[in-house]
Amino acid sequence: MKIAVSAQGRDLESPVDPRFGRARSFVVFDTETEQTIALDNQVNLNAMQGAGIQAARAVTGLGVSVVITGNIGPKAFAALEAGQVAVYSGAAGTVRQAIEAFQAGRLHPAQRANVEGHWA
Repeated sequence: MKIAVSAQGRDLESPVDPRFGRARSFVVFDTETEQTIALDNQVNLNAMQGAGIQAARAVTGLGVSVVITGNIGPKAFAALEAGQVAVYSGAAGTVRQAIEAFQAGRLHPAQRANVEGHWA
């Protein structure tokens, strides 16, 4: 399974970015191989609109099954849901800590967005 975490950096020790659509990057962790890749999200950092939808398309295109983030807006949530990607919001700490919390069952799937659109 591939897990994408919104991050302020490019590795497992990076802090979780509390924003999904405008996260600096996404660290994608493959639970089978334990390999990570970083997906740059620079194009969406200053987007006037559509950042969440574009970020959702990007991570969905990588074949992720789970997204872990701090906060997620309604359009990004809907785009991930349409791509059959489970969303876990409210994460904090490092990317590694967020993944460990998910694997230990300490994070719960989001049922809806937890912030309004255009949240900064």
